Amino acid sequence: MKKNEFSPEKWMLTVIFVLSFSVIGFGQDNTKVEVTNSPVFLEAIYQGNDKIYEEFPLEADEFYNPILQGCYPDPSITRRGDDYFLVASSFVMFPGVPIFHSKDLVNWKQIGHVLDRKSQLRIAKLGISRGVYAPAIRYNPHNETFYMITTQVAGDLGNMVVKTKDPFKGWSEPYKLNFAGIDPSLFFDDDGKAYVVHNDAPDPGKTLYQGHRVIKIREYDLEKDQVIEGTDKIVVDGGVDITKKPIWIEAPHIYKKDGRYYLMCAEGGTGGWHSEVIFVSDKPDGPYTPAPNNPILSQRYLNKNRLNRVEWAGHADLVVGPDDNYYGVFLAVRPNEKDRVNTGRETFILPVDWSGDFPVFINGLIPMEPRLKMPDGVENKTGKDGFLPNGNFTFTEDFSSENLDYRWIGLRGPREDFISKTKKGLQIHPFEVNITEVKPTSTLFYRQQHRAFSFTTTMGYIPESEKDLAGLVCLQNEKSNYVFGITKKGDEYYILLVRNEWPGRVGEHKSTLIASEKIELNGAINLQVKADGDDYQFAYSSDGTDFKNLGGIVSGDILSTDVAGGFTGCLIGLHATAANDLQP
Repeated sequence: MKKNEFSPEKWMLTVIFVLSFSVIGFGQDNTKVEVTNSPVFLEAIYQGNDKIYEEFPLEADEFYNPILQGCYPDPSITRRGDDYFLVASSFVMFPGVPIFHSKDLVNWKQIGHVLDRKSQLRIAKLGISRGVYAPAIRYNPHNETFYMITTQVAGDLGNMVVKTKDPFKGWSEPYKLNFAGIDPSLFFDDDGKAYVVHNDAPDPGKTLYQGHRVIKIREYDLEKDQVIEGTDKIVVDGGVDITKKPIWIEAPHIYKKDGRYYLMCAEGGTGGWHSEVIFVSDKPDGPYTPAPNNPILSQRYLNKNRLNRVEWAGHADLVVGPDDNYYGVFLAVRPNEKDRVNTGRETFILPVDWSGDFPVFINGLIPMEPRLKMPDGVENKTGKDGFLPNGNFTFTEDFSSENLDYRWIGLRGPREDFISKTKKGLQIHPFEVNITEVKPTSTLFYRQQHRAFSFTTTMGYIPESEKDLAGLVCLQNEKSNYVFGITKKGDEYYILLVRNEWPGRVGEHKSTLIASEKIELNGAINLQVKADGDDYQFAYSSDGTDFKNLGGIVSGDILSTDVAGGFTGCLIGLHATAANDLQP
């Protein structure tokens, strides 16, 4: 029998087992979760098929950029000895703030999430592009402690910090910080003093234009883990040149080199005018003078018709590499042929030349290439020995491991609240929550990481009523998504494809039934979504070989931020609900 085949007899035994013994699921805190029925997912296979990786094969001393494909935006990086740790924004993804480890800036392993408990995340009632913004990770050699500082936007925590002596062993409960604004970052000076630098609004009555922001600095009390009241000071007003009305100065970081203090920020908003700029001062609290050669990183001036475009580059952080040269991680996007960014904002890296007065991202102002030279002495091990894959790759999950891969995430609540393992695969206990609701959903998500990809899963499932549905979703947000699943109408079973959208991003969302077909459930069913740029196709099979398309080719427009809005990328989900309102 083929791996993805599942005999009718085994399938019926699995369903009987599920319906008999899984009426009650147990959440992360042993809370009983009432369910009606629970699909079992036997495996999931994600395969990337981007042409650029075929056209630009790697040489022995090269690696691919971006280093983290898919929705891993706002990267921040720190170093302790030979160890590098990198974090990224997670919004209402749960667990939050993925953290990665490397010895060489090329080969990365995800070691977990910084925020992995309900006590650390207050995001259960937030839209997908709220929640955790722009985490900054720093190591303080004076007390040998790592800090991660961030903003939980629209929650009751606001600006917060967690800390640990060992990032491999988990992080503290959050310390709520007493200041407004977003994008905080810590700086530890040579004398042991600590500072927080962050984005904020101008002083009351001094806002000059839309997008006018300031950068503030505050002293930080390491004993109390709190900013020191009355020490706040504006160090940048507006941006490099306020007479030109620069917008959204944010994501500040301070570095010290040769006795001087450098303040690096994003400017221009996280879109087509995004850039990175830098200032210098003789004191940590300024005054800061902008570099004469700003921006030091941007793709905004380039020909929009160039091949293999990388856009929106900015929101960067610097670190000294294993070769004693500087490197910068930053976010950027790879739009498809219709200028859409379904893969979201990804994490890139470039070498940085700091031989002069100011750092400059090498080739950061010209069209970026998909390949980079590795630091001397580094071997490319991506996709091997537990290191994250890069380029085109296949990720196969049979749900047999004791621990679920860190790449699988929930929205607004823990995965453990709706999943459990069976001998056959992963069981999802459906919540009475619709995918369009701003609540924790019973959906296990994987990030779209390529413009061209396929995602196939094998599912055993028998819906009991019209309220039951299980299958796949492709989701940009709660109002912009495709649902491809099985439900029941009367005594018959149907597979259907529905497009949920939010026209004009105002008012009520709109659901459109793209297609539906009556099916026989005589065995496990294979569900598949494939994309080639903006063209998405959904198909199903009863034998894992012959797939039948449902709904033809549909547009991926609502899976891109330029149509759906927000800050995330497309998520592909294994989905179940007991609150279905979709009918054939």
